[in-house]
This record gives sequence, structure tokens and C-alpha cells, in this order.
Amino acid sequence: MKLALAQLNPVIGDLEGNAEKIFEACNEIKNMDVNLVITPELSLIGYPPKDLLFNPRLFEEEKDVLNKLSKRLSNLNKNLSVLIGIAEPTSGIEIPKLYNSVVILEKGGWRTIARKQLLPTYDVFDEKRYFRSAENSSVLNFNCQEKLWKIGITICEDIWVEQNLQNEKILGKDPIKSLEKEKLDFLINLSASPFIESKSLLRQKIAAKAAIRLSCPVIYVNQVGGNDELIFDGSSFTLNKEGKLQKELPAFKESVDLCDISSLKQQPFISSNYRTSQEVLFRALVLGVKDYARKCNFNSAIIGLSGGIDSALVTTIAVAALGISKVHAILMPSPWSSAGSVKDATTLANRLGILHQTIPISDVMNSFNDVLSNSKWGMPTGTAAENLQSRIRGTILMAIANQKKHLLLSTGNKSELAVGYCTLYGDMNGGLSVIGDLYKTSVFALCDWIDSDSSSSCRNDFFLPETGEIISSEIRNKPPSAELRPEQLDSDSLPDYFVLDPILKGLIEQHLPTDVLIDKGFDRKIVHKVANLVKNAEFKRYQAPPLLKISNQAFGSGWKKPIASG
Repeated sequence: MKLALAQLNPVIGDLEGNAEKIFEACNEIKNMDVNLVITPELSLIGYPPKDLLFNPRLFEEEKDVLNKLSKRLSNLNKNLSVLIGIAEPTSGIEIPKLYNSVVILEKGGWRTIARKQLLPTYDVFDEKRYFRSAENSSVLNFNCQEKLWKIGITICEDIWVEQNLQNEKILGKDPIKSLEKEKLDFLINLSASPFIESKSLLRQKIAAKAAIRLSCPVIYVNQVGGNDELIFDGSSFTLNKEGKLQKELPAFKESVDLCDISSLKQQPFISSNYRTSQEVLFRALVLGVKDYARKCNFNSAIIGLSGGIDSALVTTIAVAALGISKVHAILMPSPWSSAGSVKDATTLANRLGILHQTIPISDVMNSFNDVLSNSKWGMPTGTAAENLQSRIRGTILMAIANQKKHLLLSTGNKSELAVGYCTLYGDMNGGLSVIGDLYKTSVFALCDWIDSDSSSSCRNDFFLPETGEIISSEIRNKPPSAELRPEQLDSDSLPDYFVLDPILKGLIEQHLPTDVLIDKGFDRKIVHKVANLVKNAEFKRYQAPPLLKISNQAFGSGWKKPIASG
């Protein structure tokens, strides 16, 4: 029996466009004797559809699209069957009113064959807002090559039941346990599992446990592409019944690949995917920017280029995602901007080959000072004056973005966002925060990798300069500074980032109390200062642009802290 794994990149809500992707994947393999095509979870509507699922007309359109697609596929190849993820309406008035389901298209028609049992509500997930849990595991009896195949069908979370591999497990039945008595020929998992660094290896371990428990091969098909803040890496794979990896599809790329069930035997496998963590991270962020721009109908991007490491990294990612001609940089020096920073920014823009323009803001600052000096509050000083510079820059960038329909990319990092070392309506302006889930120390590490020989293959793929440094040692090695006052350094206001970031990880990603961090050896005063900064900056994060999620705990839809709290 021959399968096709269709690792697809849907646009959420575009039922007809996503159906066309499925058809094109089937057309690609129509003459290859494929019996069954597998697409990802909710492949017809895209994941996560969120409150689009509250539109009742959506399901009439979904039914119409399925009817048309099943007939087209039958005309293409009468012997081809396709598994597609859909949102299936239920009868009655009880809520939730949907199942997260799988249908099979065959012989010009379609029918439901599986429903998801374990519905995640942690982190960015909120599936119980929309879906009911199925009560039973699903087995598809599939006639092929004069044999009746017994195929287990699971959806994403349904295989995440290995407590010794997971930090947490959803309360409920173990879908794999109920399949143990079925003597399956193989198990299929349709997934929409977002990217987190090292998660692809964990997925394979989880699936391997299922293969061993069921003594059958496992076919895992994952969504790929960026949808809002989430990045889906694909990395679909097949395992033999011993849980050994047999095939792995490319990460961060749409792909259709074949698998012959009879050939899945125990044999060594060498992955062709990217195993350098920095390259994986870079490719994830590039895909996130590329798809966010494409799916939101932006053809170009604009960035405020300061000569600092954050804006240098975001600019490099943007060029890799959108191309040289689609990225525009604006330099906005103030009286406190160093000559070195202006030179570094200009040199980087020239090295990347992007259009750039310098717009000094000294005159604008003077104009604001003149206006405000006549108010009863007087001319701003201290932090207010520093923030005014940032807001002037943010206003200029937004005006140009608005005029030219550019996507403004915010350049702040996670460390700054965590402690509020950022300005509302200033450097926080933007349509997308590219590195808002990257701590400052991670920014340093990623830029070191970009400037190393290890990035050569990645540079070639994205048409970046083939040789020499991109970010530059001048930018990478300079002390971090917002340059909003004479000789200002980040370290004037914050602990050194190599001290700050481990504390932030403990507070944000591990949810550790302050006394636990102190017991681990962190300075008491610094821990309490950082914890207070994180809490007090909550109102800023509520007004921040969406950010690309790459960690297990990002600010955004998966971070739900109150603004006002004791």
C-alpha cells in the first residue's frame, strides 16, 4: 500500500484556496500508484481558525467545497483516497457545536472517519472553546490491493499521552491504549503542531512510543507555514513498528512525499533536516515573516535601522524572507546617536543591498520641545524626553508604512519586552514583532552564527551575501544602548543580559517563584527588581504587536496575566 504525505501550508479560512492546494498535491502524485493521501489537521480551513468557527455560513461553504473537491479528485484518479481535516458541525443547541474531525474523500463522495479526543487548552491552544471531545478512538477499514487494512486515525494531541516524556498530559482517555486491541496495520496522525525549538525530536519520541505500543508503523503528517504568531515547521515523518525513523519531510517547506507501508523495516536513518539549533531558529523566523507578510497582503517591509544588534538581526531576517528589493530601512539619528552607530547601520544596509534613507530627528525633537515648553507641564525631561525620541521615530516609521503600505517590523527583543525596556507608540510600533520571543543573549548567539561559516548553506538558500560578515563584529561587540541620552547603556537601567535572561526564563517559562530563584543562587535584590519590572510592564505587552512564537512560553495569546494584580 502506497501513501502520500502532503505537508501543506494553508491560509486560515480560505477553504477554496486550501482545497486547491490539496488537489494540486494529489495531481502531483496522480500517476504514482498512490492509494491514500494524508493531509494535516484541519487542513481544509487551516489551523488555528479561532473564532472564524463561530460563523455558521462557514460550514455550508465547507460542505460545498468538499463536494466539489471529491468529484474533482474522482475525475483525477478514481482509485485515490484522501484524508482531510475539517471542522464538523453537530446537531442540537449544546455548545461546543463542533468536532475536530477527519473525513475521507473517495469515489466522488466523502464521509467522517475520525474525531479528535484530547483537546488542548494550554499555552496558545483553546480548542474546548470550539470543539467537543470524541468518546472513542477511530479505526478505518480500507480496501486496497485485495486486502482489508486496519488503520488507526488520530489527530495531533491524541498521541501525546506519554507521561514519562511530557511535562503535562491532558486529563482523559488514552486514545492509544484503546487501539492496542485492534491489531492495526499502521497508525496515522494528522497534526498541526507549532514549532518550538527541539520539539520535532520530542514528536518523534512520542510517536515512537505509539508505534511500539501498537506494534505497527506510524505516519505523522504536520502542517507547515506561519499563521499569525505561530510557525508550523512540518517535519512530517514515518516510523516503523519498532519506532525507528524511516522518512522525514523537510522542515519549513511545503512538500509531498511517498511512503510504501511494506518497505518500512528496521534500518538506520540519516536525517537531511537542519540540526544546528541556530539554523533551525533562523529558518523558522524567516518563514514566520514571509508568511505573515504574504497572508496579510503586505508586499514589502520597513524597519528602523539604528546600528544596534536587534535591528540588524531583524533586517537580515526580513531580507531573507522577502528579498532585497522588498525591504526598506530608515535611519533616524538624534543628537545622541553615535557616529559609529550611524556608520554601522549604513554599512549593514549597503552590505545587504537594501534601500535606505537617513531622516534626522533633531528638528522634530526641537519642535516638540517648543510646543511642550509652552504647556503648564513644561518641556519633557528625563525618561519622558527619552521616550519622546522613540515616539518620534515610531511616528515617522508608521507614517511611511501607512503611505507606502509597508509592513512595519518591530525590532524589540524578549528581554526588553519582559521588563518594559521599550516605549509604547515608539519602538513598540509595528505590525509584527520578529524577535519578541528571543532573549537578548539569544540574539547575540544567533548573530554570531549568522556571521560564522556555519551559516553558508542558509545564506545561499536566501540569497544573502555569500562571504564575510553580515551583522559585523562592530555591531555584535558594541555594548547594547538605546542611545536616548549621552553615553547611555542598557546596563545603566538593567542587570547585564547574561544575568537578566536566566532570571527571566525562570520567571516566564518555568513560572518559578522569586524565593526559588534566590535559592538557586540569584541575587535577592536583582530577582525582586526583575520580577517587579515584569509585572509592571504587563500593560505594555497588552498593546504590543503580535510576535513570532519560538519558545514554550511566549508573550502573546499564550500569556494571560492580568494587568492589575496584587
